[in-house]
Amino acid sequence: MKSSILEFTPSQLALRNGQDREEIWCAYKGDIYDVSHSRLWRRGKHYEHWAGQDLTEELPDAPHTDAVFDRMKIVGRLITQ
Repeated sequence: MKSSILEFTPSQLALRNGQDREEIWCAYKGDIYDVSHSRLWRRGKHYEHWAGQDLTEELPDAPHTDAVFDRMKIVGRLITQ
């Protein structure tokens, strides 16, 4: 049985940066989150971070925990081939 979870490549994620398309997404630990409704991600930028990329390596430097993603909707999985 095929998974119903959508999969996206890093290149596809990069297009959801708030500039190229309406969607503002970022990835964390393999999940892709829709951050479009967060006022902190307006225009695809959150302080020195940009949407459309995997933020897994950057989160340890953030002043918050990964609990911030609990408020965001998962829209897919990041796949690397």
